[in-house]
Amino acid sequence: MPAPSPAATVSAELDVRSIAAAIGSISVVGIAIGLGIPLLSIVMENRGYSASLIGMNTAVAGLASLAAAPFATPMAARFGVAQTILAMIVLGALSFIGFYYVDGFWGWALLRTSLHFALTVLFILSEFWITTSSPPNKRGLMLGIYATVLSIGFALGPWIFSVLGSQGPEPFIAGFVIILCAMGPVLMALKQSPNIAGEEHKSFVPFLFAVPTATAAVLVFGAVETGGFALLPIYGTRLGYSESEAAILLSIIGIGNVLMQIPIGLLSDRMRDRRLLLLILACVGLTGVLSMTLVAANWHLLATVLFIWGGAVAGLYTVGLAHLGSRLSGRDLASANAAFVFCYAIGMLLGPQLIGLSMDLVGTDGFSFSLALFFGLYAILALSRMLFVRPRA
Repeated sequence: MPAPSPAATVSAELDVRSIAAAIGSISVVGIAIGLGIPLLSIVMENRGYSASLIGMNTAVAGLASLAAAPFATPMAARFGVAQTILAMIVLGALSFIGFYYVDGFWGWALLRTSLHFALTVLFILSEFWITTSSPPNKRGLMLGIYATVLSIGFALGPWIFSVLGSQGPEPFIAGFVIILCAMGPVLMALKQSPNIAGEEHKSFVPFLFAVPTATAAVLVFGAVETGGFALLPIYGTRLGYSESEAAILLSIIGIGNVLMQIPIGLLSDRMRDRRLLLLILACVGLTGVLSMTLVAANWHLLATVLFIWGGAVAGLYTVGLAHLGSRLSGRDLASANAAFVFCYAIGMLLGPQLIGLSMDLVGTDGFSFSLALFFGLYAILALSRMLFVRPRA
């Protein structure tokens, strides 16, 4: 079997151009995601769909991601990492603009399928590219920068939505153009992309359970991010806030993410056992969602809670990915990234369904209570792993 390319193993030196390309491309897509999730939810709400149906349609994204995860590494091995990323950018852009021209619940479900298939492959390969280009002692920092820039995108998306609104073609055209802009940084680093052709094929399935504290963390994050982003605008409007005020709450969560991910990444680089940090972040998430029920009537207090809560919760992704990346290299790492995003997709599937159903059954407070369930269960898992499984060197 041919020896793996040097680019396929974890780098001992910082490859700035590769990291800039991967971060730049995926963060531009992040803007479109931040725009698209509240946009599609509000349009469906205006058309008379219930919260559970909105959650069901949003959950299609999770099914698409589950389907896409097994294909990411084989596609990259056959066609190249950067080439596959470019193809997925085009597919994502065409899917986004399609929402304006296609009407109906099932038409949108099909478009969500193609959009999130493309986005899943983009996330897997971009994160693999970043991790292989980062030296081990700076991996947490680089992933913190990645999460920060991505969070800026997620924060800008709802802000663009608050400016453009949900009427007319403008928000859909904006998403289409923004996604296509992601091609620029990838093209500039085309020759620096990792090469995993010729390495032994390994299924991603065993990696689902190799580092359960990491994969469960991203499952919780996927449920909270997708379900929370999709239904927070509905939660806000049902509390009596305007469409614009509800959208700004999403931007405030994004700002918290922006300010906290680099410090969290730096902290994770200095911790002997990252599971402790993951447990702390889960407890902050649990406390935050329970606090929402107490401050929901005051927009400024709610925004303050969401600012702190959002920054800490996004750390589950950053630290979980750093924890996973510290164990593997080459195609193993690519397969582990696929497993990581697969678990994120499971969260995308569970979160909108559970949160939407809870809001229909319990009322507005069902939003907070369903989120609390995810954080509580994860905290129990993280604590039990710390107590009964010794950290590996």
